[in-house]
Amino acid sequence: MIPLTLQQVAQVTGGRVHPGGSDGAAAGLTVSGSVVTDSREVAPGGLYVARRGDHADGHDYLAAAADRGAVGALTNRESDVLPCVVLDEDPARLSPRPDRPPYDAVTRGFAALGREVVDRCTAAGGLRIVGITGSSGKTSTKDLMAQVLSGLGPTLAPEASYNSEVGVPLTVCRLTPDTAYLVAEMGASGAGHIAHLTTVAPPQVAVVLNVGSAHLGEFGSREAIGRAKAELVQSLPAGGLAVLNADDPVVAAMAGDAAAVGARTLLVGRGTNADLRAVDVTTDTRGRASCTVRGPGTPEEGVPVALRLVGEHHVGNALAVAAVAHEWGMPWEQVAQALGTAEARARWRMEVTERPDGLVVVNDAYNANPDSTAAALRALAAMRTPDGRLVAVLGGMLELGADSDAEHARVGALAAALGVDHLVTVGQLAEPAATAYLEGGGAEATFLPDRHEARAFLADHLGPADVVLLKSSRDSGLRLLGDELAGVGP
Repeated sequence: MIPLTLQQVAQVTGGRVHPGGSDGAAAGLTVSGSVVTDSREVAPGGLYVARRGDHADGHDYLAAAADRGAVGALTNRESDVLPCVVLDEDPARLSPRPDRPPYDAVTRGFAALGREVVDRCTAAGGLRIVGITGSSGKTSTKDLMAQVLSGLGPTLAPEASYNSEVGVPLTVCRLTPDTAYLVAEMGASGAGHIAHLTTVAPPQVAVVLNVGSAHLGEFGSREAIGRAKAELVQSLPAGGLAVLNADDPVVAAMAGDAAAVGARTLLVGRGTNADLRAVDVTTDTRGRASCTVRGPGTPEEGVPVALRLVGEHHVGNALAVAAVAHEWGMPWEQVAQALGTAEARARWRMEVTERPDGLVVVNDAYNANPDSTAAALRALAAMRTPDGRLVAVLGGMLELGADSDAEHARVGALAAALGVDHLVTVGQLAEPAATAYLEGGGAEATFLPDRHEARAFLADHLGPADVVLLKSSRDSGLRLLGDELAGVGP
């Protein structure tokens, strides 16, 4: 992080410095290391943010942070073991309101600290920020965006899926004065969440990938999800750019939100209404897509792009990345080259492993919702080998509320329509998928209670020419089964 004294941290966050175990000069101590929320990750000179979560209170680990060399901590109460910037709680701010999430004082203070770092880096070097949101594909697109933009200058992107009220401040606190581009992934599980994140990392470019059924149980409707995602577009400055998925009507309609704040819109997609369009889309036997990109500034014949990422759905993600890179000055030929050399960075997202015996394992079980599961099944269908079978192992998709059974049935029916040869469902939540698969003419379905029984079953039923897909929400655990089948470590 950019060096700040504890007194400066207090001024930014609205807190007060408590000397803790210091000699009374705590206000002048300088944070010279990283900012973390896990005491095990504290390094000398760092700042520890003591958050209260559902299962643990970060204040219980202040001594551990001190032992690891923390300069201080961001807290909501005083401590005698470590100098603290104390943020007194305002009970009124914790009362639920429709226009803002009820974040506690430490969370709000952490956001303010992150914004201070952003502002200092912007003043130092003209930092440019792109915000990315969508019901699915955010992390893959974030990784792709970071690799492409690095061709323009030093680029910072979140680790893993750091897209929350904790992850975004953690990311921006890693900024340095020479960072030219910040890729900010922004997620939401309620109204006001993305609006809050944009106060930490205000974007000049907003990318909205899609509005699907993820978190449907929390939002209640796809329209409500769309309103939450639109908060990113509404945060744009006059003259900013909204890169919107032309193939998703809910997203395309956010052009109105862009116009309301004086921002521009670029529609990307495969339909004729797209400004930047992918045509002649094909996939190879490993599910990797190629296409021709046509749009403003491209040659008349378009720009050929061949992706290393697995899944035709990455074409849309690549178009969004291309739009941002070209907006910020990258020539089209360089855009195509950068897209073609970019690789998957995050674990358990269309992670393809070919075993020595020939079995191909596609581990896409970091997360799942109806749209991402459908995309994974389509990718599987493109990977059929002449002598093998397509096997889909599906676990439960969480947070779908009352629509859970119907959404699981929908992906099961799609598996049948795509010609999946064997559908294995793991856990009770996923059973409607197998039922719908059989009703839709699917060849063979197996119900299994957990991943351990699935592991034993698959060991006996998978052949060397088969391609097996594992897809589930993270808590369903199929990513671990995928690692076991592929013979890779976590």
